[in-house]
Amino acid sequence: MLSQLNISNFAIIEKLEISFPPGLNIISGETGAGKSIIINAVNLLLGARASSHLIRQGAREARVEGLFHLSGDPELDQLLAREGISFDGELLIKRSISREGRNRVLINGTMVTLAFLGALGGKIISISGQNEHQMLLRAERQLQVIDEYGGLIDERDSLARKVRRYRTLRSRLQELLDNAQRVKDAQELARFQIQEIEQAGIREGEEQELEAEKLRLQHAEELLQGIREGYRLLYEEERSAYSTVSLAHKLLEGLATVEPRLKALCDSLKESLAGVEDVAFSLRDLEHGIEVDPQRLEQVLERLRVLNQLKRKYGPTLSDVLKFKENLEKTVSSAQDLDHEIEELKGELEVLAAQIREQARELSSQRKTVARELESKVERQLNDLHMGGTRFRVEFRDRSAQVQGGNGGGIEGIEEDGLDEVEFMIAPNVGESLMPLSKIASGGELSRIMLALKSILASTTSVETVIFDEVDSGISGAVAEVVGEKLEGLARYHQILCITHLPQIASKGKSHFLVKKEVDSGRTKTVITQLDQEQRVKEIARLLGGKKITKQAISHAREMLG
Repeated sequence: MLSQLNISNFAIIEKLEISFPPGLNIISGETGAGKSIIINAVNLLLGARASSHLIRQGAREARVEGLFHLSGDPELDQLLAREGISFDGELLIKRSISREGRNRVLINGTMVTLAFLGALGGKIISISGQNEHQMLLRAERQLQVIDEYGGLIDERDSLARKVRRYRTLRSRLQELLDNAQRVKDAQELARFQIQEIEQAGIREGEEQELEAEKLRLQHAEELLQGIREGYRLLYEEERSAYSTVSLAHKLLEGLATVEPRLKALCDSLKESLAGVEDVAFSLRDLEHGIEVDPQRLEQVLERLRVLNQLKRKYGPTLSDVLKFKENLEKTVSSAQDLDHEIEELKGELEVLAAQIREQARELSSQRKTVARELESKVERQLNDLHMGGTRFRVEFRDRSAQVQGGNGGGIEGIEEDGLDEVEFMIAPNVGESLMPLSKIASGGELSRIMLALKSILASTTSVETVIFDEVDSGISGAVAEVVGEKLEGLARYHQILCITHLPQIASKGKSHFLVKKEVDSGRTKTVITQLDQEQRVKEIARLLGGKKITKQAISHAREMLG
């Protein structure tokens, strides 16, 4: 529950410190005294947006602090633990707003974001005002009421997780299918290119061999002529190099006996003769291996043209061409892997869709059972609230039946909250047809229907503090008396803060706070006071009689408080 609320420099509030006890707390005061400002301050503790214009004139920042004492709630414990916030049943929330527009939020001394504060706020306080009354007219809020009453929130959340998972997988499948089409197109081209490269039959070093052969074939006649002339000069003709060296060797060999130093020179000439002879015979052999073959030259040129064409298409070198072929083979292989992944994902989606359809149908069935029970309870509550004879029904529509092809293998028509659309139907007067709540309920009827639902949901919701702002809208007299009794009953389950102008409701409070304006040093400010018994008598009398408080009003007020 909200044990302590401190507000400083917020709107026309200079400083307020309020301690709220358990049970039904009444807040009253003249119109414009600042009651709504207090609710706005509490909203800041729930993560509501704020701007610098809310800061009291002359102040640098506004500050709101709330001290909460909360019973054990595993979901709340986990939420706080994820943020590293220590919690032993007590929460101190501090929020400040600066002129520069900066927000600072501390929970038990740990700084948190507004988003986290918003997630936390809904678990500790519920504010029921005209905004929530209007929310009740919306189909999604009506469905939420059914689930809250039936204790179906966990089943609904479980279904929502599956639906989100399904949508994620379906998006992934669409990406894979799009990729598969692109890969398929690339695969066909890859297979053609692989075939083209394979048919070429490239060998390692082949290009260098062909270039050398091309050069020889292009210069074959020139080579033959040179080789023959070289052989003739070295060995064949009468005054060849071999004959000349041989004559010189014989001449010097005969003189070596006279001059020993010629012996070494003769040996060198002998070795030269052997070398010339070897070269000459090699030239003779080489001549037989060279042919003038225009047909072979054409073949070599054609082969080089094929290889050069591959290089132009797939790489600057033949090694690059072969690497390109390896990558093409990976493309073909990856396409096969992609097909396998697509089939696996389709299977997973099919299984998940079947689970979602079954779970959605089961949740819908439970909702319809819960709705019949809720209908009778709401009618009894409305009877107590002087709306006797009112018929209340929950109308269901199956979204999946409205979607063409909804009987397929997907989850058409099923959203995160299931396959149901609901609408609260009401006939406030006997003999009238049921009509949508959003079309015929008056302000007073809407307030009573909201209170009836709050009373029914009281034992099922975990939120500990409920604030009613303008719960008395459109009601008076005996109805107000019953509304006060309903609030008194709710206070057995929750701490209630109720802003009211009706004495019938105010008299039911366990505690009563008066909000009023005062002028201090030329400045208007809002103050709040917890009333004692005599002060309560006067305030109830004021609510009964207006500006002038009579003895009869005082007497009536004492009787009501008695």
